[in-house]
Amino acid sequence: MKRRTQLRNVAIIAHVDHGKTTLVDALFRQGGMFRSGQVVAERIMDSNDQERERGITILAKSTSVIFGDTTLQLVDTPGHADFGGEVERTLRMVDGVLLLCDAAEGPLPQTRFVMRKALSLGLPCVLAINKIDRSDARPQAVLNEVYDMLIDLGADEDQLSFPVLYTISRDGTATVDMATPGTDLKPLVKALIDTIPPPIDTTEGPFCMQVNSLGYDEYVGRLVIGRVASGGVKNNQMVRLRNKDGVAQDCRITGVFMFQGVQRLPLEYAHAGDIIALSGIEKVSIGDTLFDAAGEGELPKIDPIHIDEPTVAMVFQVNDGPLAGRSGGKFLTSRHLRDRLHKEAYANVSIKLMPGDTPDQFRVLGRGELQLSVVIETLRRELFELCVRTPEVVTREGENGREEPLERLVVDVPSEHLGVVTEMLGRRRGQMTDQKVEGSRLRLEYTIPTRGLFGIRNLMLTATRGTAILHSIFEGWTPWSGPIVKRSAGALVSDRQGTTTPFALFNLQPRGTLFIGASEQVYEGMVVGEHTRDNDLDINVVREKKLSNMRSSGKDDAVTLSPPRQMNLEKCLEWVREDEMVEVTPDAIRLRKRILLAGKRPKYHQTES
Repeated sequence: MKRRTQLRNVAIIAHVDHGKTTLVDALFRQGGMFRSGQVVAERIMDSNDQERERGITILAKSTSVIFGDTTLQLVDTPGHADFGGEVERTLRMVDGVLLLCDAAEGPLPQTRFVMRKALSLGLPCVLAINKIDRSDARPQAVLNEVYDMLIDLGADEDQLSFPVLYTISRDGTATVDMATPGTDLKPLVKALIDTIPPPIDTTEGPFCMQVNSLGYDEYVGRLVIGRVASGGVKNNQMVRLRNKDGVAQDCRITGVFMFQGVQRLPLEYAHAGDIIALSGIEKVSIGDTLFDAAGEGELPKIDPIHIDEPTVAMVFQVNDGPLAGRSGGKFLTSRHLRDRLHKEAYANVSIKLMPGDTPDQFRVLGRGELQLSVVIETLRRELFELCVRTPEVVTREGENGREEPLERLVVDVPSEHLGVVTEMLGRRRGQMTDQKVEGSRLRLEYTIPTRGLFGIRNLMLTATRGTAILHSIFEGWTPWSGPIVKRSAGALVSDRQGTTTPFALFNLQPRGTLFIGASEQVYEGMVVGEHTRDNDLDINVVREKKLSNMRSSGKDDAVTLSPPRQMNLEKCLEWVREDEMVEVTPDAIRLRKRILLAGKRPKYHQTES
């Protein structure tokens, strides 16, 4: 069987912030991707603005780097389970994986999530234990934890026989022996070349390629990204596109591109095993198959792409508040919103779009709160104005009746906060499955309904003084576990429209925690703070101090306001409950009641049925 011995296709698997994007940067530098003296940003592969700001990888990206005679085609995968659609497609394009683990934190839920998929595809693995220069590094214990995780996931003997390297991605070093410090990444590159098989060379066969991802370029239009399964493709070649329903259409390829470093370069001819982008095909979806229009020869069997079903839904609707159109928004109508959400669902197979209760509402289903918040933030930056409701879980009918999604939650917390964490998760139907002591900290493992995680992050950070670290992963489905107590505190709600005054806010501070400061625009039904009690309270935040021509001691004391609580998009989505919405605009993010007029607003019940 002929193979392309000078090519390796590798996916990099790691949990959030374990250093995979930094490692790719180091490979670029040592592979000569940059000329001498070139100014290069850190975390080059995180090109999306939100990726840089959040410090995570959202979109799977392909690149390649040349070491000697061998080309490594690398794919940087997202670590969050919310972006499982990206991970699923990425692993279809590679022949092996590089598993990167933090030398202190070890394998965490998202690592487990991606490795489960890699093992099911039979991909060989190279392990790199990263950040061995950390003061709290424990590489040998982490290695044992990786073995335990793989055994638990059902790995066979061949999959457990993998090379182990110890790396510092920030310095660009790797070594196979902790006693001998590394000087560069050559040991890692050698391990990848020796362990991961080169792709089979089927260039002589008919062209065939599955669409794994979609992109867009303002010069060449729609880009179709995937790995050539057999044959080859070149410019102006006629190909046939077959969708998942079996409907075929003929298309002409107008451009073939390869990924090298941070660039997309034109290519004369792509061979079997190459990860490429094609232009000239407009009406295409992820999972479709491209093949030779002549239809000569037997095509290889390609399994359909299976994506984990959505577990969380949110209702998006047009902004119908009094301040609509006055906060920098350019796209305000339901038509704009519908077209943009259809475009998002078209490019991202893990997102589904369903109609809402009214023509102005759209139900967006995704893999988690984080994925949907990224969509909302993207719309905000594109100058859309919209309102979103509280996240809700997607349920299904199972053998035992109604079922809901279940998560595996890992909490890393100092031992003195064990009681408060246990109590908080117990109220939300969490069940402890494991507990480990790691120095002065505890690692607690729970299974908990997805509903129980809504709004818990900020509450737990407050209860543990910012020391808790939470990670969760979809575990499966469980029978409906009954009502779960939502946010215990009520809301402070503005009872009229106007501009807030320091005098009014100062006198309302004892009522709760304010989310707004002085001189801000408010309207009736807008949530301006959190009440100290469990009921909502309508308040007047625009009241001005009455002036008279009489003066007396103490009347003109300076008004001192406490800083308002800063509520970003994620905090708002965690805080909001069923009778409230988040108003998202380019210039402001506001909280509001779904029914603005106080007289028409029903009382809210604290538990979810």
